[in-house]
Amino acid sequence: MKHLFIFLIMLLPNVIIAQNAETTYAEKLGYPKGKKVLIIHVDDVGMSYESNQGAIRAIKEGVANSLSVMMPCGWVPGFVHYLKENKDLDAGLHLTLTSEWKDYRWGPLAGKPKVKGLVDSEGAMWSNVADVVKNASPDEVETEIRAQLERARSMGFEPTHLDSHMGTLFATPEFLERYLKVGMEEKIPVMFPGGHNTAIQAGEKMIAERFEMTQKVGKQLWAAGLPVLDDLENTSYGWKGPANGDNSEKALQKYKTEKYINAIKSLKPGLTMVIMHCTIHTEVFPKISDSMVTREGDFLAMIDPELRKYIEKEGIILTTWREAMQRRQEVK
Repeated sequence: MKHLFIFLIMLLPNVIIAQNAETTYAEKLGYPKGKKVLIIHVDDVGMSYESNQGAIRAIKEGVANSLSVMMPCGWVPGFVHYLKENKDLDAGLHLTLTSEWKDYRWGPLAGKPKVKGLVDSEGAMWSNVADVVKNASPDEVETEIRAQLERARSMGFEPTHLDSHMGTLFATPEFLERYLKVGMEEKIPVMFPGGHNTAIQAGEKMIAERFEMTQKVGKQLWAAGLPVLDDLENTSYGWKGPANGDNSEKALQKYKTEKYINAIKSLKPGLTMVIMHCTIHTEVFPKISDSMVTREGDFLAMIDPELRKYIEKEGIILTTWREAMQRRQEVK
């Protein structure tokens, strides 16, 4: 997710953007004024057995309350079978246009003949966002988005929302346009922060022109009958572990929990999606990815009673994309 909002990252000298004083989208959805309303969201479900179990347990035993699924990946059936028995789960599509790991890879669901620009020399999706931008057309991107949605629906999985793996759909205005188009046409909420964007501005130093663009898109999504995020907290993948190198469960849980509490403390009122990647510990997952420590830390933080205590003490409201959409449908 480090590539999220590539085209929004500041490329010009610093421009200080005044905070939007308008009513938050959370308030427009009927949540109390001045409250922090969080969707605590787990990415990369379906990628592996460990990813499935990490997400399921983070929600069942912890404070996480939403997730999204990588439809081209091998462990999607294992999760969807679970989902059919737990239909209240807030589960969306983690629209996937890259295949970033070396020895464990996947290809496009639309098939290579239809989306040649999305496929590398191994027959898998490109390993990085830059190569997708270089080789794929917007038409191919939209074709693959719709193929992933079609697979979900054919399996009996109606997603509560759409978001973007590695932020690829935010990499160019043309890709973003297709992402938003599908969401609006299909009446599926899309992850896009169109509000005050305080956390994003702090982390990525957005230029004024880009900030204004997010406001316009937010209004467009709202007018299309979809809920809109006020902000996005997306820094957790960079929290690699305690500085002293102690990655024991106890130390890792304490480290990550403190990071999440501090991040939530810094958020402004409104509807914010907090992104993470939860994975249980196994001997196999490190063969897939070198991100085991940060992913296990996310899982441990989600099930930490201290994080739940903080959220409850601060009166923070937890919600889901499903509830946000239901509220949007009630707004005239």
